[in-house]
Amino acid sequence: MKTTVAFRKGVENTPLYQAGLPIDLVAREYGLDPASIVKLASNENPLGPSPAAMAAVRDAVKELHRYPDGGAWELTQRLAREYALDAAQFVIGNGSNEILELLAQAFLEPGTNAVMGEFPFVVYPLVTRHFGAEVRTVPMPALRHDLGAMLDAIDEQTRLIFLASPNNPTPHAVNREELLEFIHALPEHVLFCFDAAYGEYLEQPWNLSELIRDGRPIVETRTFSKIYGLAGLRVGYGMAPEWIINLLKRTRQPFSVNSLALAGALAALDDEEFVKRSRDVNHQGTEQLKNGLQSLGYEVETGSANFILVRVADASGVCGALLKKGVIVRSMQPFSLDGMIRVSVGSSRENDQFLNAISDLARGT
Repeated sequence: MKTTVAFRKGVENTPLYQAGLPIDLVAREYGLDPASIVKLASNENPLGPSPAAMAAVRDAVKELHRYPDGGAWELTQRLAREYALDAAQFVIGNGSNEILELLAQAFLEPGTNAVMGEFPFVVYPLVTRHFGAEVRTVPMPALRHDLGAMLDAIDEQTRLIFLASPNNPTPHAVNREELLEFIHALPEHVLFCFDAAYGEYLEQPWNLSELIRDGRPIVETRTFSKIYGLAGLRVGYGMAPEWIINLLKRTRQPFSVNSLALAGALAALDDEEFVKRSRDVNHQGTEQLKNGLQSLGYEVETGSANFILVRVADASGVCGALLKKGVIVRSMQPFSLDGMIRVSVGSSRENDQFLNAISDLARGT
């Protein structure tokens, strides 16, 4: 059947987001027992979900015939207490990814640009291109953000700066004092998006709520997918001056966050013991992976997130060979980090399974 239906120019050239392979798919493809497979590809919490969140979700199931609270009143009130901000300075999203898309929708258009590092979270260039703006990348020497170079990349058409700390796909965090200097040097016409999806993994977590309280054009995004272990619920949030939040709410679809996600997120915020345990397990696991890989002769890049980078001769080949052994990791070739794989920090047992598998590969077995 022939058709003359037109589509928006550029959509066909927008790269697809490539998620980590699911365990069931790998099990079917390679004839493996799903229980024997270790997934270390998507930076998920090896401890599972927050127990407090699971209990809250179970309790919320009986109200599934009701629409969720579109304004997320309880969750925004709780976040306001957490950060000493007003509830009107928060917007809740279907993961922090939705907040990033709302930002692009509200602020980007053809003729404008968004500045980001050359190894950004993949959603930044995706949403920038979706709304016809220029993706302006800045070199990242030693895989770290160059704040001075980012300032130099700004011009009159720059609307947004995207910066994650710790970054993904590179695991490094920016220095807080250097970032504050950077923010104070930004021109008045630029909106700064600070992505703190991995911020809770820092040894001493921090945020930009004080600057938001002062009215600076900053949006800080956070997620419940990582340290809280709620990736399957898809819930995150942004905090910003109220005028920015009002714009984001105008571009947001109604009921984009379901009631189970809202209940789980609210309970997870008070599960401080789980957060501390997750941070400790991540620190121990990072050391376990680093020491094990270095003993095998691999060059390892660690930072402050819940994953590491490993330099290998053939990233795609290594990932494929590990799949056959029931270990899922991520090639960084699609992210322009040739010769590197990303390995999420798992439990001690999962980390050992990965180390044994890559050791076998190194020996040719």
